[in-house]
Amino acid sequence: MTAQKRDLSGKQKAAALLISLGPDVSAEVYKHLTEEEIEELTLEISSVKKVDSAQKDEIMDEFHQIAIAQDYIAQGGINYAKTVLEKALGDEQANKIVERLTSTLQVRPFDFARKADPNQIYNFIQNEHPQTIALVLSYLEPEQASQILSSLPEDAQSDIARRVAVMDSTSPDIVNEVEHLLEKKLSTTVTQDYTETGGVESIVNILNSVDRTTERTILDDLEIQDPELAEEIKKRMFVFEDIVTLDNRAIQRIIRDTENEDLMLALKVASDEVKDVLFKNMSARMSETMKEEIEFMGPVRLKDVEEAQTRIVGTIRRLEEMGEIVIARGGGDDIIV
Repeated sequence: MTAQKRDLSGKQKAAALLISLGPDVSAEVYKHLTEEEIEELTLEISSVKKVDSAQKDEIMDEFHQIAIAQDYIAQGGINYAKTVLEKALGDEQANKIVERLTSTLQVRPFDFARKADPNQIYNFIQNEHPQTIALVLSYLEPEQASQILSSLPEDAQSDIARRVAVMDSTSPDIVNEVEHLLEKKLSTTVTQDYTETGGVESIVNILNSVDRTTERTILDDLEIQDPELAEEIKKRMFVFEDIVTLDNRAIQRIIRDTENEDLMLALKVASDEVKDVLFKNMSARMSETMKEEIEFMGPVRLKDVEEAQTRIVGTIRRLEEMGEIVIARGGGDDIIV
């Protein structure tokens, strides 16, 4: 049976793993996959007739070992993971797991910087070219990057935010050069990698952590420089599922300002947590009626659901801009007293 497992491709192992985990867990995994990955995995799963117990145990054990190794890497890098695994499993098994991981997983550049104090990093990069600053920020943790971005001069903040947002991929040579320069200044061990970074999602994570004043300054400037980019960033800064982070008064106001049809479409595929929060803030009669209508609604197009959720998010942002509700983010100016 061991030979059979070794003959399986990566996709076949993934399919067998999802089958073994069951439909509920597999559904959660699917949420983190691309459409192409979902299609390929679903096709692979449909072709599997049976996963016998021995094969299941071996695949689950392999997955467990890889998951543990990834956790070790997150704690202290490849070398730390290898040392721990060698002590736990022996040299041969540890090498196999690390080799398997490093073939698909690389430790991101600037790993050392993500463990450094943001103020220290700021002192070293504040006078660098805006593109260099943007590159470094795109690799840092959002909390670190937001603190550094807030500390930069206001006239530079929006320019650097835009550079992070439009950044696609950067030459490995340039990444290495900047990385080694910062490493030298911080005198910290560096771990190399050639992954892509930046992009709208990166700047959204950063802006979600900055104080409100910095956020508004940057978005106001971006609306003048690049209106489309500013709109794209605003769309992603608060997603429908984030409604659970709002207080009850805000949620009740959102419900009043939203069409019932949009609420029903949005709730059709919402998580139980989102449903509980919204139904809890409706009247008993409205909640009961909406649950019945959703139950008898029948299948709906995903596009219609996403559009309804987008309209609700638009309502939330409009109410926030009017000062009617508060969306808590990073920074001290969101403390409610």
